[in-house]
Amino acid sequence: MGLIAYFDCPTGISGDMCLGALVSAGVPLEYLMEKLAPLGLAHEYRLTAEMVQKQGQAATKVEVQLLNDHHSHGPGHHGMRHLPEIEQLIEQANLPTRARQWSLAIFRQLAIAEGEVHGIGPEQVHFHEVGATDAIVDIVGTCLGLDYLDIGQCYWSALPTGSGTVRAAHGDLPIPVPAVLKLWQSRQVPVYDNGLTGELVTPTGAAIAVTLATQFGPKPPFKLQKIGLGAGSKDFPLANILRLWIGTEITAHNQSPSPEVPFGQLETITVLETQLDDLQPQAVGYLLENLLNQGAIDVFTQAIAMKKSRPGILLTVLCTPEKQNHCLNLLFRETTSLGIRVRQQERYALEREWQTVIIADGSVRIKLAYGYRAGKKIILNAHPEFADCAALAKATGQPWQLIHQQAIGAWSTLSKEKGKP
Repeated sequence: MGLIAYFDCPTGISGDMCLGALVSAGVPLEYLMEKLAPLGLAHEYRLTAEMVQKQGQAATKVEVQLLNDHHSHGPGHHGMRHLPEIEQLIEQANLPTRARQWSLAIFRQLAIAEGEVHGIGPEQVHFHEVGATDAIVDIVGTCLGLDYLDIGQCYWSALPTGSGTVRAAHGDLPIPVPAVLKLWQSRQVPVYDNGLTGELVTPTGAAIAVTLATQFGPKPPFKLQKIGLGAGSKDFPLANILRLWIGTEITAHNQSPSPEVPFGQLETITVLETQLDDLQPQAVGYLLENLLNQGAIDVFTQAIAMKKSRPGILLTVLCTPEKQNHCLNLLFRETTSLGIRVRQQERYALEREWQTVIIADGSVRIKLAYGYRAGKKIILNAHPEFADCAALAKATGQPWQLIHQQAIGAWSTLSKEKGKP
């Protein structure tokens, strides 16, 4: 089965960052040099590794130092290769089976993406930057490192987009470059803007991730055994480090009896609180409805005794950090409050979705809540929507509880037919 690897990429991913993380996690540099030698490129580069500091954090920087100006990528130069030539180099190098298969698959995926960008077949693609010696070493070296560590499954975080332009063989290109966009599209990779400028995900890094990823997104449940830290070349306000998490899958055989893995996903919410003793009662309902309509997660009030024994309410608003200022301004606008307390809290939240069931008198939505056990999705709760049950009860004259029970029965029957628990 092998180990699980999770690539946490807050500042992006490149081939040299992958190599650095793998060497940091225990892959000997000498092993990589020995296994890379049969590629026949040893006269073109020197492979080095050193500890560097990124925003005060130590990480391993692996560099492919090209010799005799092999990075010029001029016409007829070794830096410009076609896919068949690269595949031949890999096939004849007597690499470990998995490393060979992964390397071939990554270059094939990269050639397909580059070909789609230029409107040609993958075999016709001129590999410029991505086909240079350093990229071959990065890709094959990464595959050798994963094989050495006995990695069976690779997971990747969502990837940052970066911004700006980069100089390439065909001129200036927007970031992300077209080949990276094609690679992301091929796997529907989750991406986001982290506010950093520059090329954060290189074509080489994107091809490695897209080809080898079991899944993109949050970390799967696993027992963490070691961490590798691979440094990038650039300096950002955020430490430019790829974090490689390595561990074993949590199964019924190796799961510790305690503590249990939480079912929900950990997330941060904002809590807003204010005490009110002079807000008209009619305005409370209006305020709560307005806050919910404007994106608050939840709003509630509690009866309290305030100064001079005045009866009042404690108003609490839960919202995402992105909605914090919007809800704050609404509270100041619609209440008499002169001050609002703000704090950040963590909560575990279950994944949710809606499913509609048909009963004799109409349809009812069912809210399903999911958790994860040993990496598998399981249903923890199924609850009919009260508004739907109440509407059908009014329309038919039946008790709403009867409608509720019928909806649960219909969903249970449907789930059994689909083979769900």
